[in-house]
Amino acid sequence: MPKLLHTGQVIIDLVMAVDQLPQAGGDVLAQSASFEAGGGFNVMAAAQRNGLPVVYLGRHGTGRFGDLAREAMNAEGIRIGIADRAERDTGLCVAITDASAERSFVSYIGAEGDLSAEDLANVSVEADDYVYVSGYSLLLGGKAQALVDWLLALPDEVKVVFDPGPLVDSPQAPPMQSLLARIDVWTSNNEEALRFTGASDIAQALDRLAEHLPREVLMVVRDGPNGCWINQGSECRHVPGFKVEAVDSNGAGDAHAGVFVAGLAQGLSAFDAVRRANAAAAMAVTRWGPATAPGAAEVDALISKTFSD
Repeated sequence: MPKLLHTGQVIIDLVMAVDQLPQAGGDVLAQSASFEAGGGFNVMAAAQRNGLPVVYLGRHGTGRFGDLAREAMNAEGIRIGIADRAERDTGLCVAITDASAERSFVSYIGAEGDLSAEDLANVSVEADDYVYVSGYSLLLGGKAQALVDWLLALPDEVKVVFDPGPLVDSPQAPPMQSLLARIDVWTSNNEEALRFTGASDIAQALDRLAEHLPREVLMVVRDGPNGCWINQGSECRHVPGFKVEAVDSNGAGDAHAGVFVAGLAQGLSAFDAVRRANAAAAMAVTRWGPATAPGAAEVDALISKTFSD
């Protein structure tokens, strides 16, 4: 069976809920606070919960945050592909969700910011595997070049999934330019796609992405509660979302991406895989915390209920 090899960063989120963010120099009281595994962990947990075996190909640290990261991955059944711990601890993200369910982040990169060619040299990759790449990784000087070199050497049968994240805003950066031709699946939200392409709407963003990416690339652009758009070759299609009452959008995009890749790996069409991903993201926003993706049975139940009513 195919597996997902995730090359992004697992960090620890300090998750806090507030009525509203403070003004500069101000202070507010949070309704809740907890430490949770986050970052790349969210995508991996979503895929693993939906039947796709996952291997983490990133560094993890020595210290309490590294211990939390490993504990969370082990609990989900995620295999840690690079066994050696780094000398410093895993990084931290302060994730703040306000009353509108919007979230804001402040991140500090730790051990997960480094990755060498030696780390990747003995990684076992098989035909039909999916390799997940985060745009955050391309911004890390201790990781980007070794990762891109490894990706470009992979067999064509291995599918490369790229998630630009909020900080990669142009196809012109050297690591990005090298990687563009190797991307098989693009997954992002609408703000990321607009920023990356300089487009004014999703339709224009998809057209501009097609100019930069290989012809048969599968593009998915999420549009919040409206669902998402999928584009491959000459076919572009809107897939509606599921109506829910959102309380926390943290991790919803990651839930979508992980469940979508799991569906593709299990042989579903792009439409069926993305409909499952829409259902998973809808359920994720009804729960507090970063890694709130539902399992396969819950996704099945929501789809069945929605289309039987």
